[in-house]
Amino acid sequence: MIPVDLQGKSGIVFGVANNRSIAWAIAQVLHEAGVSLAITYQNERLYERVSKLAEGYDRITLLECDVSDDQHIADVFSQAQQRLDNISFVIHSIAYANREDLDGEFSKTSRQGFQTALEVSAYSLLPIARYAAPLMEQGGSIVTLTFEASERVYPGYNIMGTAKAALENEVRQLAYELGEKNIRVNAISAGPLETLAARGIHGFLDMRRIHAERSPLRRNITLEEVAKVALFLCSDLSSGITGTTIPVDAGYHIMGV
Repeated sequence: MIPVDLQGKSGIVFGVANNRSIAWAIAQVLHEAGVSLAITYQNERLYERVSKLAEGYDRITLLECDVSDDQHIADVFSQAQQRLDNISFVIHSIAYANREDLDGEFSKTSRQGFQTALEVSAYSLLPIARYAAPLMEQGGSIVTLTFEASERVYPGYNIMGTAKAALENEVRQLAYELGEKNIRVNAISAGPLETLAARGIHGFLDMRRIHAERSPLRRNITLEEVAKVALFLCSDLSSGITGTTIPVDAGYHIMGV
């Protein structure tokens, strides 16, 4: 049982694609805490998969949203306002880059590939925050997902590291801008998790092995551990925290070698 009660709260989780999505793990923990949720899926192709996940859950609304389309984002918040009334939190768990831009020489990243990765993985947080803020009349929390490649080189991650660096800067700037409205903006820097998307990263299995060997806890993290930190950031327990990136990586980030 999750020892946090968020009954009466509502929010939106962006980025659910399958049962291994970080976004889905977060949605489950929030639902267990009593939250009413809207969860988004990218397109019709993913609808059947996501709808099956939501079967048997009350208080969950499914909404289509391709974050590369500003009108999609506006429509999600319009529908969420009608179905959920005030919004207490938003989870942004969205990242994408072309496969060819995740491997090979970083300097050969195409202009289009650079734009795609930054637009989907980083820029998308801005319109989401812009539309969310007016619905957070009592204040609220915006949480995004990042990775240590924002600061260090992870061969095989390439352009996504650049996108995550931009995303973390956005967290700080949005935290400043929205702070006067009592809206907090934070990021979770998760260790390597076995999501379907991560399996496409060259050297991912080596990455997990090295994290498990060198982290102080001598293991990899779990989806549930990331989800519980998201729950904390969505609750009043974190009322004094904003503009921060919280590492959930079994302590790997403190190690020098």
